[in-house]
Parts: sequence; C-alpha cells; structure tokens
Amino acid sequence: MDRFLLGSPEITRRDFLKIASASLAMLGLSQALTPRVAKALEDSLGKTAVVWLEGQDCAGCTESFINNLEPPAASILLDTISLRYHETVMAASGHKSEEALAKAIEEGGYVLVIEGSIPLAEDGLFCTVGGKPFKDIVREAARRAAVIIPVGACATFGGIPRSGPTDAVGFLFRGTRKHHHYDDVAAGKPVINLPTCPLHNERLVAVLVHYITFGTVPPLDRFYRPLAFYGYNQHENCERRGHFDAGRFLTDWSDPKQQGWCLYLKGCRGPVAFQDCWKRLWNNRTNYCIQANTPCAACCEPEFYESFSPLYERQVDVELPGIGRVDIDKVMATVGGAVAAGIGADMLISRAEKRSNGNKNAARAKPEKKES
Repeated sequence: MDRFLLGSPEITRRDFLKIASASLAMLGLSQALTPRVAKALEDSLGKTAVVWLEGQDCAGCTESFINNLEPPAASILLDTISLRYHETVMAASGHKSEEALAKAIEEGGYVLVIEGSIPLAEDGLFCTVGGKPFKDIVREAARRAAVIIPVGACATFGGIPRSGPTDAVGFLFRGTRKHHHYDDVAAGKPVINLPTCPLHNERLVAVLVHYITFGTVPPLDRFYRPLAFYGYNQHENCERRGHFDAGRFLTDWSDPKQQGWCLYLKGCRGPVAFQDCWKRLWNNRTNYCIQANTPCAACCEPEFYESFSPLYERQVDVELPGIGRVDIDKVMATVGGAVAAGIGADMLISRAEKRSNGNKNAARAKPEKKES
C-alpha cells in the first residue's frame, strides 16, 4: 500500500518470516516453503499493484481488512503491495482519485479486489462512482487485471443487496446460477471468491501472499472459493455438535440450562455452511458467531441472504447445493428422541462430506489458473 495512504511502519526480517509461516499454515502448505515466501515478499516490495473497487456495499469488508489485522501482517501489506485505488482509504478524492484509477487501469497487470454487489437494474444507475455506473467500472477494470478477487458475500454472490430492487449480482454468480455478465472479461483470468459477511482479513492476506509468491491461485471449489478456507462444514466441526446428536436444541434464550445447546431451531444454517470460521475465529481470533450464541447465517454460501431469510427462523426444507433438498423434520422423526437426532446429524454430515469431497475432486481435476 502506498506510503502516503496509511503510513509506513518499519519492516523487519522477523515480520516477513512470521507472515510467510502464517500464510502457509492457513493454506495448508509446507512450512519448508517459508524462506521462499519471505524472499518473494521482500522482492516484491511496492511492486504488486492492487486496485480495490467498492460497489453496493457497507464498507464492512474494508473495515475488517484494515482493522482486524495483527500489526506484523498489516505492516508487511502496507509496504509490500502498492494500493493504487481504494476510495475509502486513499488520501485523494474527486477527479484526482479517478485519475489514479484510470492510470492504474491503463498500466494493467494489477490485482483487482471487488467489494460490494454490482447492481444491474436501470442500466446500473443504482450505484455510480465518478458519474459512471459501477457495472461498467468493474468491466473496464477486470479487462486489464491479472487476477480478480471478489471479497465478501455481496461481491461474490450478491449478498444482502440481491434481495432488493437493484437486481444486484456478484461478479460471476447470481444465487446458485452462473451469471454470464462478466464471463467475457474474466475468461482466462484467475478468479478467487472470498465470501462471508464481512470478509475475513486472514483469508485475503493468505491469498495475496500465495499469488505474490507462486503466481497462481490455491485449489478452488466449484464456487471459486479456496478449499483451504471453504472445504469444511460448520455443522461437522461445531462445538455444539454433541448437543445436536443428543437432541438438545435451544428454544428459550433466557433459560440458563439451555446455554450452549444446538441453535438449529433458532435458524442456524451450519449444516449447509462451508467455511472455517470455527477454526479461524474473528476479531484477532477471539470469537465467532456460534461462540457468541448467534446462529450461523451461512454467509459463505450463494443462497445468503435471499434464500436464508429470515435468519432466526429454522428452515425445515434445507437446500444443499449440489445435493438437493433435505427435510430435516422427517429425518428427525425417523425414530424417537436422542437417537433420531443422531441419525439426523449423521445423514447431514454424510451429505456434507459428499459435497465437500466432490468440490475437492473437481478442484484436483481442474488445473490451477495462472496469471494471464
């Protein structure tokens, strides 16, 4: 990130080694690669250009990225990448900022980060920046980008704005259907989706480090999400899984005896959520939704938010992408009490594992995309 934007803290060799080691661990790569990653970061100081666009959003992904990083990670990114354009954090404004964007696009070869959904209704007039529809800005910027990273639920799948009147879409997807609006400019380019609402900063840091070091993207699932972060099922790894198996479901928030019980009856979408929030945690690894007694909203999935609303109401007829509909009440009624709950858990998990393994196999069969 350019020095005039957010300052330039001093970088040490220990900082490089720390971020290199952490990024490799997050991506499940060998720690033996640490020296190579550290050298790549050192060699790329200020050379990796990043253009960060914001469309129909709340800037929550930006806030998550710049506020939740540990100082070493922030220090390295501030000096390692060259942030050419980001309307929220850059010092310039007005025509000066638009000139910076135009110059970066003209030079090309940058990492394009997209935050916020892309409204298509009324020819994109629901979101304009510098007098231009955001949909046209995205198209123009994507054409000259080396790699495209939509971040957050809105930029990846449409998110909350998709439920509104603006005909909002993600960069490549609209709900569970492929959306072809940007297929032409994305053809041949690596696209890495990093959903959740908001973006988890560590996932973007690791992807950027991987790209800077190897010039490729990590293995992806069929929704273009890194398997290292989205290859795990929340329900399968939930600390409340034992309560689900035993048939203990929270029904009364104020009952102290029910604290820690399964949140399915309060709308938890954990059985259909594929992410590693349970391991990665948020706010410098202090907590996450379920630990805070809040049901998982599955904000990592294409169905969020439109198909998962209302969030605090259970969905009996659950749609598992790539698997079909599961009537959980019928599963739970197969036999009585705790045994029924156990069968329900086993069925959901076996289906989840089938989907996860299918994603992994698809990623293995598909070669990694390289920088174009």
